[in-house]
Amino acid sequence: MTVTGLRATLPPAGLPGLDPAFSRLIDVEGTGADAGRRRTWHILDTGDLLDERGITPVGTIVAVHGNPTWSYLWRALVTASLVRADAGAPAWRVVAVDQLEMGFSERTDVRRTLAQRIADLSALVEVAGIRTPVVTIGHDWGGPVSLGWAVENRDGLAAVIALNTAVHHAEDAPLPFPLRVATARGMLAAGTTGTTAFLDTTLALADLDPAVRAAFRAPYATVERRRGIGGFVADIPATASDESTPALRRLSAGLRDLDVPALLLRGPKDPVFGEVHLDDLVDRLPHADVHRYEGAGHLVAEERPYAEAVLDWLAEKVVPGPDAGSPESAPTADDALGDDDAAPAPLWDALTTRRADDDVAVIDMAARPGRAPLRVSWRQLAARVDELAAGLDAIGVRAGDRVSLLVPPGPTLTAVLYACLRIGAVVVVADRGLGIRGLSRAVRGAVPDVVIGEVTGLAAARALGWPGRRLSAAALPTAAARALGVEASLSEVALAGRGRELPAPPHIDADAAVLFTSGSTGPAKGVVYTHRQLSSLRDALATHFDVGPDTGLVTGFAPFALLGPALGTRSATPDMDVSAPRTLTASAVAAAVRASDARIVFLSPAAVRNVVATAGALTTEDRAALAGVHTFLSTGAPVGTPLLRRAHELMPNATAHTPYGMTECLLVADITLPGIEDAAASGDRGVCVGTPIGRGRVRIAALDAEGRATGSPVTDAGVTGEVVISAPHLKRGYFRLSLTDREARRDLDALPGRWHRTGDVGHLDAVGRLWVEGRLPHVITTAHGPVTPVAIEQDVESVSGVSRAAAVGVGPVGRQVVVAVVERDPGVRRAGVASPGLTEVVRAATPQALAAVLVVPALPTDIRHNSKIDRSRLAAWAERILAGERPTAP
Repeated sequence: MTVTGLRATLPPAGLPGLDPAFSRLIDVEGTGADAGRRRTWHILDTGDLLDERGITPVGTIVAVHGNPTWSYLWRALVTASLVRADAGAPAWRVVAVDQLEMGFSERTDVRRTLAQRIADLSALVEVAGIRTPVVTIGHDWGGPVSLGWAVENRDGLAAVIALNTAVHHAEDAPLPFPLRVATARGMLAAGTTGTTAFLDTTLALADLDPAVRAAFRAPYATVERRRGIGGFVADIPATASDESTPALRRLSAGLRDLDVPALLLRGPKDPVFGEVHLDDLVDRLPHADVHRYEGAGHLVAEERPYAEAVLDWLAEKVVPGPDAGSPESAPTADDALGDDDAAPAPLWDALTTRRADDDVAVIDMAARPGRAPLRVSWRQLAARVDELAAGLDAIGVRAGDRVSLLVPPGPTLTAVLYACLRIGAVVVVADRGLGIRGLSRAVRGAVPDVVIGEVTGLAAARALGWPGRRLSAAALPTAAARALGVEASLSEVALAGRGRELPAPPHIDADAAVLFTSGSTGPAKGVVYTHRQLSSLRDALATHFDVGPDTGLVTGFAPFALLGPALGTRSATPDMDVSAPRTLTASAVAAAVRASDARIVFLSPAAVRNVVATAGALTTEDRAALAGVHTFLSTGAPVGTPLLRRAHELMPNATAHTPYGMTECLLVADITLPGIEDAAASGDRGVCVGTPIGRGRVRIAALDAEGRATGSPVTDAGVTGEVVISAPHLKRGYFRLSLTDREARRDLDALPGRWHRTGDVGHLDAVGRLWVEGRLPHVITTAHGPVTPVAIEQDVESVSGVSRAAAVGVGPVGRQVVVAVVERDPGVRRAGVASPGLTEVVRAATPQALAAVLVVPALPTDIRHNSKIDRSRLAAWAERILAGERPTAP
C-alpha cells in the first residue's frame, strides 16, 4: 500500500520487524506556531500491551527519530522491551514518535524549527499519559529534540541517551560535506523534497535488507509527504543568524548541568556527525558512558544490537533498587587492589631525583646511522622534559588534553612523553604496527587535541583528516610546516618553556595514557591508564626483576621502550624498526647491550626469532657483551621452549623469563625457562605462563557447552575457562568503549577490588601456575564439549616439517569439528588440503580428532607482534575451502 495523503495514518501491515499492535494515532493540541490547531501523531507505544499483561512499567522511554527516518528506527527497542518485560525483567514503556511532518504523522503547513519541535514533543508527552521517570533517546536531529526536551523537563527525568547526533557546530567550521550538498542553493528542494535523493543517500549509509529499506521509504512516497525532510534540512542551524541557533545554544548549554545518567552510542563511519561532535557531547556530559561501535555508521541502530545495550544499561544505571545507578556502586580507584596504600611516586620521579646526574639515561642506536649512538644524560633529559612541559603549557596544552604521539621510540619520544605526563596531558600511543588503516582508526577515534609527529606521521594526519593541533618532532622548512598544518616544532616549544614555571602536577588518579591494543583480535582498543596505575606498573616491574640505577635495559619491544627513565635506569633502543620486531638482529642487540652495559634485555617473540636466526653474524666481542646479560624477557605472545633455549645459548648467564600480560595489564604472571621445563613434566596442556607477579591475582571462569565463560571465577585446579585477573596496575578502562568495559567486568562485582576478563582461556594447575590454552573467541564447540586450540597446535607443531599450526573450528556452534591449518618448512606455494601422507602424520600426533588438515604458505598474524595467529580469519577460510571453494591464501 502506498500512502499519499497528508493526514496521519497507521503504517501498512507487513513491515519487517514491526508488529502492527505497537502503532496508534494520538491527537495533540498544537503549541507555539501551531497553537489553536489539533494535530495527529503516529507513535509506537507499548503502554496498552503492558496493561493487557498486568505489568506496571518502571518508567517510560521516549524515542525520537531524526531525518529522514521515522519511529520504525526504534522497532528493536520496542520489541526487546516487551520481551524482557514478559521474562520478568523491569518493564519500560516505550513511546517512539513520528515527528510531525515525518513518518506517518500528520503533514501541515507549519515551518517547524528546533524550538517548535521541542514544544511539539512536550505537548505529546503531556497528552500521552507518559509516567515518570522518563528516559529520552534520540538519533540524528532527534538528538537535539529529545535532549532539548530533557533540559526543559528535568523533574522526573531519569536518563538521556543519544545515537550519532550533535548539539553544537563551530561557527567557523563548514558543515559536513553531505549537508553542504543538501543545503546548497538549487539543491535543497530538489534533493530533499522533489526527489528521493536525500532519503536514498541516508539509507545507503547502512547495508539494509531491501524490505527494511522499503519500510523506511514507505512514509515518503510523494513530494508532499517529503516536505518534512526538506524542512528539517532547511532548519539546520549552521550559522549564528539561523533561526534555530538560539534554541540549539540553549539546549547545549543546559546539558552542562544535566546530572542524570547519560549514554552516548556512536557508529564512527558517519559522514555527517563526526568524532568532534561526540567529543563536544562528552565535554558537556563528562559523566556519560560512551561506546563507539567500530565499523558501524550513521544508522548504527540498524547495524548493531543497540536495544539490548540500552536496556542492560538502564538496568544497571537507572532501574530503582538498592544502590542502582549510584556512583558508589561503580568500581572506583579506591576499590583497586593496593590502591588503599600510599600513592606511588609519580612516573617522572627518577628524572627529578637524578636531574643533576651526568650519567647516561637514554641511548638511541638508530638515531645517527654510521655514527656513534646518541647518548642523553639524566641532566639533559630532565632539563628537556621540563622545557617541553612548560612550553606545552605555554602554548595552551592543558591537563586532560589528549596528545597523540607519532614519534618512534628514542630520546625525542621519551622526552615529550614525560613532558606530557608532567603537565597532566593524556598521551595517546598507537604505534605503526597497527598498519595505516588501524593507526588512522585509532587516532581519529581518540580525537586528540594535539598531534606530535615526524613528517610521515604529520603527512598522514593531514591526508587522513586527523583532528588536533600539529607539532613537528623536528624543525621543518616554513613551506613544509605550512603544508602540513604545523604550528611549531618541539624545539620551538622547548624554547617557549625555557625558564618558565611548571604547572601543578596532575592528581595520581587522573588519566595519564591511552595505549592501543595490537588489533590482533579485532579493531584496536584504546586502554586508559591513570598515573597511579602506570606508577604501579613501574614498581611491579622494578621489584619483580630487581631493576636498580645501574641495571641497564635494552628494549626491542615498543610498550616497554619508554620505561627506562621511570625505572631510574639507563635504557637503549637497538637499531631496528620498532614497529616491525622481526627486523631486529642479534648483532643489533649485542651492540645495544655493549653501548649501555645492560643487564636486562626485553624482546618481542618475533624479535627473538630473528635474533636467533641471525646469531651466526655475532663476533667474539658481541658474544662477550651478551654473556653479561643476567635477565632476558620476551612477552606479547607465547615463545616455544626450543626457541627460548636457543636464545639462552646467546645469553648463557641470563635467566630467561616469559612474562604474561596484555595491553590492559602489561604484567600478570611470569615464568622462567627452568620453570617451563619443570612444568612440561606435569602433564598439563597449553602454555604455562607461571604464577602471578607481585600482588596480582588470577581466577578462572569456567566454560559452558557453548564455549561461553559463565562460571563463577575460582582458583580451583584443572578448571578450564576464561582467565580473570586483578592487579594494582590493571587499566582503568577502555576509551569510549563502555559496553566493552561492562563485558570485561561482567559478574565480577562480588570479588574485592578491580577485576578484568582477559578473553584468554586456560586453567590453573595444582601448584597455582596459569596455563593459557587460547582465546575465548577461538574455543571450538564440538558435540562433546568445548575444545581449546593451543594444546592441539603444540601436538601438530611436533611433527617434522611443520613450523607453525593453528587449530580452528568449522561448523555450527555446538557441533563444530576441528581442522588443523599448518605452515610447512620448507614452505608451500599454494594453500589447500594437505597431502594424505601429511594428514596421516598430523592426525597421529594429537589425541584430538581432526576433520581435515590444510596447508598454507604463511599463517596470517598481527602486525605489531608478527606472531599472534588470526584464528578467526583462518576458521572462515577453512570453512570455505572445505565447502568446495577454490583454494586461495587465507
